[in-house]
Amino acid sequence: MMFHLWGNTVTNPQKNGHSNTNGTTKFDDVSDKALEILHDKGFTHLYTTGIIEHATKEDYSDYGCTLDHPSIVKGSCGSPFAIKDYFDVNPFLAINPENRLEEFNLMVKRIHVNKLKIILDFVPNHLARNYQSDKKPENVNDFGFNDRNDVEFSPQNNFYYLPGTQFVVPNHVEIDSKIQAYFEKPAKASGNNVFSSQPTIHDWYETVKLNYGIDYPNNGHIHFDPVPDTWYKMLEVLTYWTNLGVDGFRCDMAEMVPVEFWAFVIPKIKMINPDLIFIAEIYQPRLYADYIYKGHFDYLYDKVGLYDSLRSLMEQNSEAHTGLITQVWQQESGEFSNKMLRFLENHDETRINSLGFAAHNIWSSIPAMMITATLHGGPFMIYFGQEFGEKANEIEGFNDADDRTTMFDFWRVDSHQRWFNHGKFNYDLLTSQEIELDLFYQKLFTFVKKSNAVQIGQFFDLQYVQSAIYPSKYVYSYLRYSDEEQLLFILNFHATETFQLEIIIPDLAFELMNKCNLKWEIEYSFTPPTIKYKNDKILDKIFVEIPPNSALIFKVI
Repeated sequence: MMFHLWGNTVTNPQKNGHSNTNGTTKFDDVSDKALEILHDKGFTHLYTTGIIEHATKEDYSDYGCTLDHPSIVKGSCGSPFAIKDYFDVNPFLAINPENRLEEFNLMVKRIHVNKLKIILDFVPNHLARNYQSDKKPENVNDFGFNDRNDVEFSPQNNFYYLPGTQFVVPNHVEIDSKIQAYFEKPAKASGNNVFSSQPTIHDWYETVKLNYGIDYPNNGHIHFDPVPDTWYKMLEVLTYWTNLGVDGFRCDMAEMVPVEFWAFVIPKIKMINPDLIFIAEIYQPRLYADYIYKGHFDYLYDKVGLYDSLRSLMEQNSEAHTGLITQVWQQESGEFSNKMLRFLENHDETRINSLGFAAHNIWSSIPAMMITATLHGGPFMIYFGQEFGEKANEIEGFNDADDRTTMFDFWRVDSHQRWFNHGKFNYDLLTSQEIELDLFYQKLFTFVKKSNAVQIGQFFDLQYVQSAIYPSKYVYSYLRYSDEEQLLFILNFHATETFQLEIIIPDLAFELMNKCNLKWEIEYSFTPPTIKYKNDKILDKIFVEIPPNSALIFKVI
């Protein structure tokens, strides 16, 4: 969740408004009642973005936080990926900003008491242009403290410099003419590997790239011996939060940080807490093996594999077909099968139910979410408001209306806010459609958590053996099986068409399941609420009628 939005109750926020008018989450909003309900709905971990202190246009100088220059802050809230103090939390999240770390610690304790865990967003590749820590341990120097800024690169520098240049704020950044211009000389490289003193409005101009010992200005030569200073500083950061009791880290743009650093740091952190989990945001499949085996990550983002394939199917693109799912399974089965973190929404992607998502169909998430949750035994993620079909169609400020939930503004998430309902957490303000979708997610969570076949079983793709009239462009069928349970899944991604099918199961599948004359019965039917699927028959052969946007699950009896 985008933490500063999760508990906000202001229903009429103003474009570009600050926290005092538009509202924001407080650590206390993550109450025992909230956590009990989340646990009962089936959630196990809370992935939080925007807790570590980042650059903002809010003024908390009375509490030891330096003011940030507005020209290098995106939005009123600021980017949660422009970290200003790796050892602090955002003061606007606390009822009493002076006690912000104490309030954070109390929230962590409540999360654990209610049998949940907290994943913190860790940003290792870049930090705010005006990074300055007021909470760092006594023996720790700030990033850049001992840097030589007269050279582009030094293995022991924390930043990359552009000697003889002055940083130029992008032209389209608007600030009050009365404010003195931002000054940075020499300019530093920006976070998205832009080695220019004049990044564009589309660059991560509000951040500075961190130096992990790769000499980008000179053909990317590596200098890992002796260990770069940045590695030790980041070890201090991860140690700090681990000792505060967090249960894991989602590592932003982990692939932009050399895998050798992760090989260095993750085993050291796991010596403090062996159960801690590390999740890598990564988009290059050729790097998967390195970041799992060499870098010691527990899970990797499955964006360019399953997410992109399912989005194409949900949007009914002309080139989309369920064979894309088969390709993902073939590429990720075996060594990666349970190492992928899967999702249909996150802060980077457009909302499924938004105008920018071509599906325009709230129920397209039923078959897509089913395969997301059951393709393998790895974890899957729900982005807050997804379970209610959040549209994200409001004009917030820096974000405007781009069909994503804003990161940069003090705002609200409309459907989630109505469920939050001033701490009541109920359906009183939700539409019947939003309630039905939430019930689907809860039913799915319950099924996945109790299914032995999904949790530890094997996978068998049935697409290759179906008949010539099988509508493989839209229908996907597969088996999940263990000694204890054998399940057949049939998914229909078509938005309007019902299909009548006979599902063929080959002899090889029977052999692998150690079964012969199988009888099947319907275990679950996940369909849009206007469709009531009923099949009470016990079947020797699988003849089914599957409605649009539906998922059927049969079990062996």
